[in-house]
Amino acid sequence: MDAKPIIATGALEFGDALPDGGVLLGLDLGTKTIGTAFCDAGWSFASPGKTLKRGKFTHDLSELEKLVSQRMAKGIVLGLPLNMDGSQGPRAQSSRAYARNLAPLGLPILLWDERWSTTSAESAMIAQDLSRAKRAERIDSHAAAVILQAAIDALAGSAF
Repeated sequence: MDAKPIIATGALEFGDALPDGGVLLGLDLGTKTIGTAFCDAGWSFASPGKTLKRGKFTHDLSELEKLVSQRMAKGIVLGLPLNMDGSQGPRAQSSRAYARNLAPLGLPILLWDERWSTTSAESAMIAQDLSRAKRAERIDSHAAAVILQAAIDALAGSAF
């Protein structure tokens, strides 16, 4: 039987599980949607992907399996919604449970602090002069890209 995939909270541990790098899938888990993003195999830049409508977990898992397969992702960075004081509330516990449920994908998972990710994504889209409707449609995938970019920046820094 395969070893249980790691669920890391630090860039170093996650990076050690991926010594050859590889494409990563970033996720911003909402109550109704899942924003997705991908980075290049060299961990230089993250780009927004599609926003998935959340359903039953088996449906979510099937959609994520397709994305992992299409992009040949080697790991997952999942946003961890911490409280502003750094403590963990019910949403963080829900994200941790979601990470454990992603075990069938067989990929290492990094839980990454997502405080301010939506605000950063919103600001960037306003700067691009996107309409309110376009921003609402794309906010989750852009937030996933912000989360993923922060994680790969830390991963690149931990290599030194």
